[in-house]
Formats: sequence, C-alpha cells, structure tokens
Amino acid sequence: MKILIVQTSFLGDTILSTPVIQGVHTLHPEAEIWMMTTPLSAKLVENDPLLKGVIPFDKRGSAKGFRGLFAMAEKIRGMGFQRVYSLHRSIRTSAMLALAKIPERIGFSNAKGRWLYQKTFQRNPEVHDVLRNLAILEGEKELEKLPAEMRLFPPADDAVSKKVKESLPEQFVLMVPGSAWKTKMWYSGGYHEVAKRLIEMGMPVVTAGGPDEMPACAEVARGLEVINLAGQTNIAEMIWVAKRAKLIICNDSMALHMASALKVPNVAIFCSTIPAFGFGPWKNRAIVVEKEMACRPCGRHGKKECPKNTEACMRDITPQQVFEAATKLLQESAPGDKR
Repeated sequence: MKILIVQTSFLGDTILSTPVIQGVHTLHPEAEIWMMTTPLSAKLVENDPLLKGVIPFDKRGSAKGFRGLFAMAEKIRGMGFQRVYSLHRSIRTSAMLALAKIPERIGFSNAKGRWLYQKTFQRNPEVHDVLRNLAILEGEKELEKLPAEMRLFPPADDAVSKKVKESLPEQFVLMVPGSAWKTKMWYSGGYHEVAKRLIEMGMPVVTAGGPDEMPACAEVARGLEVINLAGQTNIAEMIWVAKRAKLIICNDSMALHMASALKVPNVAIFCSTIPAFGFGPWKNRAIVVEKEMACRPCGRHGKKECPKNTEACMRDITPQQVFEAATKLLQESAPGDKR
C-alpha cells in the first residue's frame, strides 16, 4: 500500500504531526509512506527513516491558485496513492485530494470540505495536539496503543556548515526569542538578562532564529559573549543545533515543539497563549513560565498586537522566574550529559 500524510500548516504544526508517521507505520508496516508539507516544513521531516519521500506543496508560490491546485492534484494522482490521511483542514487541501482521486481519503470532521473524505474523525479540543492528530487513526486501533512520540532527525554532520559546527561549545543553552506572533514573544531584554546570568555562572549561551528574528536575537546578544546564529542556519541545521543544547529557552513557538521532539529540557515561556490549548511541552523535562492575568489568553494562536496595548503578559514575567526555571533544569541534568 502507498500512503500519503498531508500537513501543510505552520512549522510547529508539522512537528506536532510527526507522531502520525510512526502511527501509520505501526498499523501498516509494509506500506510506502510519503508526506506532503510546505517547502520549509519539508526540511523538518526529510530525514525521517520511515518516510519514502516528502512532497513539497508550495501553496503560496508555484502551486498558488486554481492552476497550481490542479497541477498538484495531477501530480499526486500520477503517484498512485491508495490512501491519504489529511491533517490539514482547509477546503483547498480537501479539494486537491479529491481531484487527485485517491481512493481512500481520511480527514477530520471539522475540516472545510469534510464531505470530500470517505472517513472523518473528531479532534478532541481538551487534549494535547499530538493526541488530536493521532485521532485520525482512531478507526484502526485504540489510540493508547499507538506511539505518541514526536519525531525529528538531525542532518548528518557533513550537511551542516563549517561555521555553525565550529561556533558551538561543548555545552550550551539555546535561546530562541522569536515567534510568528508578537504577543507570544517574551521581551528581548528579559532574554538578555537571563543570558547574562547564565554566562556569569559559566554556561555558554547560543541564540538562533530565522531572518525575521535577527533583531530579537541581536538584543539578546547585545554586549554579551553570546554566540548569535540568527539568520545563519536553515531548518535542518537548527535541528542539529537544538539536539546538542543542554537546555532550550523559548516562547510558545516551533522551538518548544523541537525541544519536545528531541527530548531536550525546555523552559517554555507562555505570554498571551496558554498550554491548555494543547500546544505545551510533550514528554520532555520542561517548566512552563507564565503570568496569570484576567485578559489572558486573548487568542488561540497569539496576535500581532496586544488588544489592550499594555503587553503586560509579555513583560510582567521576570528574568528571575525564567532564570530559576533554567537553573533548576540544568541542575537536574544527568551526570555526564554532554548537551
């Protein structure tokens, strides 16, 4: 059997979807499994040994519009998939898979275009997103009998730039201060103060992020001996760096899910969002730092601006709170742990 898994949402959503790869393999060990995702997210799963291949779906670029949709449907139809599990719930994805004429299409009951699937399953809003995604396999096996582990596989050392490899000390704390949503970002001055204290106690600090996060990373590193890799790593190299960290300090962002998948200890700072939405740490040693407020949460996925113009949830968390959480996790590290 040839099976396709589809998830074309954000980077973090792709990581949260990776337990489905293992779940499908557990149910169909002889199947050839492929995954469709965005070109950027493809870098997150391209090294997964359970995947035969990854299909990039550039829905905002080369596959944009009706022409791009039909072209992708034609490509998928030609690959001869017998079954698809669609974790993405847009009408565009539902239509594309129907046009591809995959005989058995399985999706979620809250998908737009759910009538285009032969089977649909419900996502439970009360549980972690890992379990919500695994619910797409509910009709085949009891969910508690399926592995519920996020999966990320770093690239080989020779696929990582010499500059990145030579930048890293033997042990370090990785700080990722950015987010796609402003109200999810703890203020950069807080990260700066925590970095200063960690360096003073002899723990090297590395900060990293994409090109859009370079200003935040620069503020973290300002005047300190912080190794700033912002804008210098691709997604695959970011996995390689994160895997070697002794601790990751980040917001409610992709880096949080990366820490969970790689089993790296994590201080997760929640500003406008809350872990109860189902996107908190998963099966790694982690401490959530947050501030209880009447106006929080103000949205499920964060906002571009604070609705009250106070940014209190982003600024009232103190560096002392984050530093205490970081030192607690560092002290709990097993003897001989080289991360």
